[in-house]
Amino acid sequence: MVWTSGWRLASAVSNAGGLGLIGSGSMYPEVLKEHIQKCKAATDKPFGVNVPLLYVNIESHIQTIIDEKIKIVFTSAGNPLKYTSLLKQNGITVVHVVSSSKFAKKAQEAGCDAVVAEGFEAGGHNGREETTTMVLVPSVCNAVTIPIIAAGGIATGRQMLSAMVLGAEGVQIGSRFAISTESSLHDNFKKAVVGTKEGDTILTLKQLTPVRLIKNRFYDEIKKAEERCASADELKNLLGKGRAKKGMFEGNIDEGELEIGQVSSIINSIKPASDILREIWEEFVNYVQYPLK
Repeated sequence: MVWTSGWRLASAVSNAGGLGLIGSGSMYPEVLKEHIQKCKAATDKPFGVNVPLLYVNIESHIQTIIDEKIKIVFTSAGNPLKYTSLLKQNGITVVHVVSSSKFAKKAQEAGCDAVVAEGFEAGGHNGREETTTMVLVPSVCNAVTIPIIAAGGIATGRQMLSAMVLGAEGVQIGSRFAISTESSLHDNFKKAVVGTKEGDTILTLKQLTPVRLIKNRFYDEIKKAEERCASADELKNLLGKGRAKKGMFEGNIDEGELEIGQVSSIINSIKPASDILREIWEEFVNYVQYPLK
């Protein structure tokens, strides 16, 4: 949720009954501190911080989280072994995002309290294996004993119920809340997501770090480069710096990197986070009571 989930979205989700997460991957250390403090002022409910472990200022982020007495941290994009014990020593619950049973086992061995099993349908950076949520969640459930949270392709109550049937004890939802009123994303990007259809997103840049994008002019350049077997260095130069910020935060729909999940094809409106959460919950409860409807 880089460039997406700041204090406004995190507090709105928590106030509505979910667990809001601040996405720290696009934040400088002082910006993360500001968002945490504003989130504390905006909600008296629990909220957490997502920390990509490959982030360049990771040590500063970890220290800020400890200093600000955050109680829940979701780690991703890296090995959880290095920081999990430190976080837990400070009374923090640690959840790690994984794309395979192998990494789920490593997260459990590292002392994580739970894992997010994120399928290939998810937006943003993703696993190379292309394992779908439908396959990944039961596989991870068979591999570890800690709680499983399902992610990837989940935006409705029916999908939430399906994840629970597969063995998950909760769900993590990104794309649907990315297209909320409180999301930090540019309106141009939000409107582009609302306009997507099936097949409009694709997992690409596997030679570097796999990422799911909306197909646009920037993606066309990547596709042509990959078709001519461009080297990793060539792809890095093409990617350059700030592509995600350009597309998602600044609203350059043609030249920016537009990260969103496959579930974007069924997102057809921009709504407040509280409305989104209520609709998901009410549909979930309805299908629990009347599963054949």
